[in-house]
Amino acid sequence: MNQTRTFLMFALLAVAYFLFMAWEKDYAPPALPATTAATTSASVDGSVPGPMPATSSPTAVPGAVPTALAGAAPAEPAASQLISITTDVLHLTVDTRGGSVVHADLLAYPKAARTHKTPNPPPTVLLDNDPAHYFVAQTGLVSSSDTAPQDQPSHLALFHSAKTTYALADGQDSMNVELTWQDAAGLKVTKTYSFKRGSYVIGVSQHIDNGTAQPWQGNAYQQFLRVEPPKSGSWLENYTNPEIRSFQGAAWYTGEKFEKLPFKEFKDKKDALDSQIKGGWAAMLRLYFFAAWIPPADQTDHYTTQTINPDSAQPRYLIRAVGPALSVAPGQSITSQARLYLGPNVQGTLDAIAPGLDLTIDYGMFKAIAVPMHWVLSQFHAISKNWGVAIILLVLLIKGLSWKLTAVQYRSSAKMRKLAPRIQALKERYGDDKVKMQQATMELYKKEKVNPMGGCLPVLITMPVFYGLFFVLEYSLELRHAAFLWIPDLSAPDPFYILPIIYAAVMLGTQWLNPVAAGMDPTQAKMMKVMPLLFTVMFAFFPAGLCLYYAVNGLVGLGQQWWVTHHIDREALLTTS
Repeated sequence: MNQTRTFLMFALLAVAYFLFMAWEKDYAPPALPATTAATTSASVDGSVPGPMPATSSPTAVPGAVPTALAGAAPAEPAASQLISITTDVLHLTVDTRGGSVVHADLLAYPKAARTHKTPNPPPTVLLDNDPAHYFVAQTGLVSSSDTAPQDQPSHLALFHSAKTTYALADGQDSMNVELTWQDAAGLKVTKTYSFKRGSYVIGVSQHIDNGTAQPWQGNAYQQFLRVEPPKSGSWLENYTNPEIRSFQGAAWYTGEKFEKLPFKEFKDKKDALDSQIKGGWAAMLRLYFFAAWIPPADQTDHYTTQTINPDSAQPRYLIRAVGPALSVAPGQSITSQARLYLGPNVQGTLDAIAPGLDLTIDYGMFKAIAVPMHWVLSQFHAISKNWGVAIILLVLLIKGLSWKLTAVQYRSSAKMRKLAPRIQALKERYGDDKVKMQQATMELYKKEKVNPMGGCLPVLITMPVFYGLFFVLEYSLELRHAAFLWIPDLSAPDPFYILPIIYAAVMLGTQWLNPVAAGMDPTQAKMMKVMPLLFTVMFAFFPAGLCLYYAVNGLVGLGQQWWVTHHIDREALLTTS
């Protein structure tokens, strides 16, 4: 067995897998414009937790949250305002309808790679109240009474702000933005967003002042409401778009375990979230970035997922955390705290914010390979200051560590190449008698001390590395928009297809040095000949960083194989002379 034949099966499986994903997304039932979608900042269609059971204990945890809508906005709600908030890393839009964060720009992360045509691309949008990309962060308070949600300080209530524009000034390290709500009876709620320079973590507090003559009892909650991202276009665009290939959906941490729920499984009740969790968090994930609600670590919350308007053309998906019961006596006050993370998925930094938050960078079953590989790449990048150079250094490191092992593979291939004429002669002698042909071939191998399986072990080591690096390049934010020579983005395909062509040339050279196995089926032999073309097409849609790795790896391997083959030929000449 040689490396080329093994990669044939991998190539066929990989191409089939990615084509199936792209076909499934492209030919799924098209989403029609939603007739019930919110089209203005004042429109809302999110669910509110149903009335919580009254309790005298402020630390008691509420029971299950009803999944039905507990109320709707008034037919003609009062007009709300949009508040602009800018820090050094974030630009947010907060709607006074509920004090919800309805738009978030990540200022340090442009939407596209910088080029001479687009030197200043717009920032990445994480939250958005556009109906086609709807994704908002909501907070509120729900009373244990049966008061309508819009008459409570929920995310349907109309808050007020002293200003419509807030900005973190030069030299200012922190900033608070307050929104207030008050009913006719005297219950007042102050919702405060707290920002710090350089931080994507936003403190969110809901302070309740009970100026009424009756005790107030209820619960605080935080939730995300989002639609499934639209497809980018044709099947080819979906196939080449890593955003479409990556996981899209909700995720949460139980304090011990990280779990995910893709949008397509939200409607399946057996997969729905409905749990009491202490020290956890709830998130909505997308490629490279995510949003997470993080309650206090010592607090037990009731986490649920839900589909809003599941039978509509554009359903909305919700993940919510409802806090423990609150009780505020007349003339008293209490504050509910939570944190909101809106930012990048930077490996090695998130666990400092909350336990388990690093798990949002999900390498799946290849995590054991991908995480240390990312670390090694980071060390090489610290030395070279370029991710492309770091990938090349990683190739040289892996080839150096496996040099003797691959030398065994190449010696086996070289000896097999020498035996090819004798094996062909055995084939002509025994004709269609495959049993005798196999026996004679094995005797020849034994006599010449050739192990036809000698090339398998290096391949078994290489394949996990391939997959591990694939996920590192696919999901690591640091490689997003990282330039190398003519390539503006190592996490995107090579724009000029130079690296796939180089790899195809390397494969042709490898085929020339490797023998064709005796007795190979003619159809299989033809497939071996078209493999360079197959890999060129497949790698044309893979991240350029992955193509760079395998092009350099192939060039080094081809040089090593030529050197080993050359020495085998010299040994044969010395033996015959």
